[in-house]
Amino acid sequence: MPHNSQASLLRQRRFLPYFVTQFFGAFNDNIFKNVLLLFVAFAGAGVLPVSSNLFINLAAGLFILPFFLFSASAGVLADKYEKSWFIRKVKLAEIGIMTLGAIGFITESYLILLLLLFLMGTQSAFFGPVKYALLPQQLKPQELVPGNALVETGTFLAILIGTLGAGMIASAESAKYVAAFCVVLFALCGYFSSRFIPKASASAPDLSFRWQPIKHTKQTLRVAKSDRVIFLSIMAISWFWFLGAAYLTQFPNFTKIHLNGNESAVSFLLALFSVGIAVGSLACDKLSNHRIEVGIVPIGSFGITIFGYLMATSIPESLPSFDSFTGFVGYQALWPLFFYLLMLGASGGVFIVPLYALLQQRAKPTERAQTIAALNIYNSLLMVGSAILGIVCLSILEMSIVQLFTLLAILNLLVTLYLFLQVPIFVTRFLVWILTHTMYRVNHKNLHHLPENGGALIVCNHVSYMDALLLSAVCPRLIRFVMEEEYANLPPLRRFLNRAGVIPISASNRSSIRRAFNQVEQALKDGHIVCIFPEGHLTSDGEMGPFMRGMDLILKRSPVPVIPLALKGMWGSYFSRFKGSACKGLPSRFWSRIEIEAGEPVPPKDATTSVMFEKVSTLRGDWQ
Repeated sequence: MPHNSQASLLRQRRFLPYFVTQFFGAFNDNIFKNVLLLFVAFAGAGVLPVSSNLFINLAAGLFILPFFLFSASAGVLADKYEKSWFIRKVKLAEIGIMTLGAIGFITESYLILLLLLFLMGTQSAFFGPVKYALLPQQLKPQELVPGNALVETGTFLAILIGTLGAGMIASAESAKYVAAFCVVLFALCGYFSSRFIPKASASAPDLSFRWQPIKHTKQTLRVAKSDRVIFLSIMAISWFWFLGAAYLTQFPNFTKIHLNGNESAVSFLLALFSVGIAVGSLACDKLSNHRIEVGIVPIGSFGITIFGYLMATSIPESLPSFDSFTGFVGYQALWPLFFYLLMLGASGGVFIVPLYALLQQRAKPTERAQTIAALNIYNSLLMVGSAILGIVCLSILEMSIVQLFTLLAILNLLVTLYLFLQVPIFVTRFLVWILTHTMYRVNHKNLHHLPENGGALIVCNHVSYMDALLLSAVCPRLIRFVMEEEYANLPPLRRFLNRAGVIPISASNRSSIRRAFNQVEQALKDGHIVCIFPEGHLTSDGEMGPFMRGMDLILKRSPVPVIPLALKGMWGSYFSRFKGSACKGLPSRFWSRIEIEAGEPVPPKDATTSVMFEKVSTLRGDWQ
């Protein structure tokens, strides 16, 4: 996929109107909610029907309550109906709600505005499932990661701009009229952009729908739990929102008590956090090479732990009272804290994007919106849990906010360890990709010939001990390598290589050969990619050796497509036998240019040893 995939998506009708629609949805939510809370905070005596503190807590609860009540029903409806039509209906509802909201702002009817906040939460609950379920229908599989990266970037920037914009609106002259005009205007913008979203057919048009929220909720949660990978993805995403809610809730008091900052300083920290998430989301697409790379998720989680802890422990011992925003931002002793906060957000972006993409790809098309609805339910539960944790730690246990942030880092470390134990192979593969692309200038050519699914056999020339790592890193799917038993059974590596699916073989042991061929046959039957180096050993002179007949035996038992692959430029590297034996002396080449090229798949009936030798040799050419 081209490297400008994100910019390319923003120029296409199948994505841009959707992106603008979801941006204005998140933006208007935050404008309405934050303007209302600011009006409440500065309302005169006797204006509010209840106390200010009670009103604010009611507002938070009423906005999140619809996600519990209606997400499941929204998921069923989003699967049942054509999605662009459904989005337009939701956006029309938003216009109606915001029109009533405008009247409420002008008349200062705070009880009505509180009710409208509940309706706004309801509208968001109905928009959430269709928002993410639409993407896999409009985007190609390789576009899911860049598409989700843009969505998360847009969402958090919309939250940030909406929060800052609410402050400007609330402080303007005739603020209630400005607020009334803006919320209706932004709702209209969202609706008009939704009219340009291309049609996305109903995933499950035969679904029957009756208004049964409790039954729908049970059914939706059952759908989410039916696939372990989906359920783990949901819980990981919800954990991210748990952390996000905890940090965002405490930023105002953290800034005031520990950093001596004012309201503008709070806005600056919110901006750093949101921009960090946006940067991390966009960077995730580049880091993962535009594919769903599960191995990057624990890396992002580890970053959250490290930078969350550093942010909590990097507060200067003594700080002056800041009279101005420039004084706060320009105080150099706080710059490390600002950097750690930015990187905390970036780590969150890296963490969240692959999970959303995996969830969309993995969910059954007929249940995709219901799966997203389950995610919204769990998100809401954990955000409530985040508020409870804050109350318990700060009010009951009388911990400081810094101690709470440290506790969050420790809890997240446990989550990181759990995630790593779930996908150790994918984490290692991602780290190998980083390592190999740092050591070498790797060029990929025609890797689209590698199948997206189904069993296949890769045959490749064998130049160095890095070959398997290089191939593993560039293939979107997990490759099962046939490896010399002597190396596969090394005590420090044996358990890991076994989990990685390595198939050990010893050319001098009949039972080992028989066992290896049985494992290869089963792996291909199960739809895996298996890679063999038919030469059977590293080249000693840079030239290709004859292919052994093991490939013919494999294809006789398992007739699958065979993909020729050529490694170019590895001869002369530290890990080749260029100096007589590999890893001899000190490395003499750094950041060398290498290339990995795939040829067109060869049908099994035509893939003889001699034919595949010629194919790999032609791909390699004169470049050793």
